[in-house]
Amino acid sequence: MVDVGTPILSAPPAEGARDQHMVLNMGPQHPSTHGVLRLVLEIDGEIVVRLYPEIGYLHTGIEKTCEAKFYQQVVPLTDRVDYLGPMANNLCYCLAVEKLLQLEVPERAVWIRVLLTELTRLNSHLIWLGTHAMDIGALTVFLYTFREREDILRIFEAVAGQRMMTSYFRIGGLSMEPPLDLFDRIQSFIKTFPEKIDEYSNLLTGNPIFRNRLMGIGHLSPEDAIALAVTGPTMRASGIDFDLRRDMPYSSYEKFQFKVPVSNRCDCWGRYEVRLLEMRESIGIIQQALDGMPGGPIKADAPKIVLPDREKMKTQMEALIHHFKIVTEGFNVPAGEVYQGIESGHGQMGYYVVSDGTAKPYRVHMRYPGFATLQALETMCQGRMLADVVAVIGSIDIVLGEIDR
Repeated sequence: MVDVGTPILSAPPAEGARDQHMVLNMGPQHPSTHGVLRLVLEIDGEIVVRLYPEIGYLHTGIEKTCEAKFYQQVVPLTDRVDYLGPMANNLCYCLAVEKLLQLEVPERAVWIRVLLTELTRLNSHLIWLGTHAMDIGALTVFLYTFREREDILRIFEAVAGQRMMTSYFRIGGLSMEPPLDLFDRIQSFIKTFPEKIDEYSNLLTGNPIFRNRLMGIGHLSPEDAIALAVTGPTMRASGIDFDLRRDMPYSSYEKFQFKVPVSNRCDCWGRYEVRLLEMRESIGIIQQALDGMPGGPIKADAPKIVLPDREKMKTQMEALIHHFKIVTEGFNVPAGEVYQGIESGHGQMGYYVVSDGTAKPYRVHMRYPGFATLQALETMCQGRMLADVVAVIGSIDIVLGEIDR
């Protein structure tokens, strides 16, 4: 195996391999990997002997940028890290800072966060399914999944004014009350969405080409998954029954009933099965959130941390002063450090935040699942055909924005 950080090109070839192996640069093979990922492959004919992911640059120092911003100004930056899961990114960061502040968020805001984060999971899985199927050669599913993704983006646009970089969650709650018809729109969407999942499954599950390209390909044992810090659907497809939403609940997930799909196949097909089942479970969580949505405020009662409503600023001088001070000076966070993890669509995401008692974070470290998952790629590809590498990359569902450091 290649040590992490050791370029494969500088590694000595195996004995007798000099005349047999060829080093091949592969990629970017996917539209989302332009400029930020190429694979350096050592191949014997069409068999992958060794593999080294060469990571490029995308955000060029987003963690460092956080240290120059007020706490509330970091929220839009989190959108950019995983642009397929903006609400999940917002949630993880806000939960971490709220821990430092010991701030209690109103129940209605907490439930709306769960509702929108699960929609984000669907959005992320739809992109994965469509692009993964396209990698294998099934273009129709790509068109279908983008059709449903468009519905979700319209919901995001209605609630946040933005389709992708939503920045809707705030430290202490939400930016504004959602529109009156939002819950009806979401209800209408999830009513028909199970039929769409059936449609995807009908196109792919019985397709002999799709099955042959995924079954038995990209094997990752449970031991390797743990050793390589793989999380999320990729880990659960290796037979490990762990999900932060159930096992270390946050943001009221302990009040929702859902199953954690697990597969013992340990291959690309297992990852496909797990994610399809996860989409069905997310629909159940969204339905429970709609049925039990509490009333009340969407912002914490903390006027020196949470921006006041616009209407109050028109009539109350104190609200106007608080708004001015929060925007221009930020708010101080008690000194300390905290780590908050959540289960995003790709796997376990975490924010480690250190405060020195000022209005700007002293340190922000982002733990995103793609960075860890990528190091498992060699294990999954060794001994496989060159063409299988494309299927394996698609099956682990990486977003290069997560991987950039």
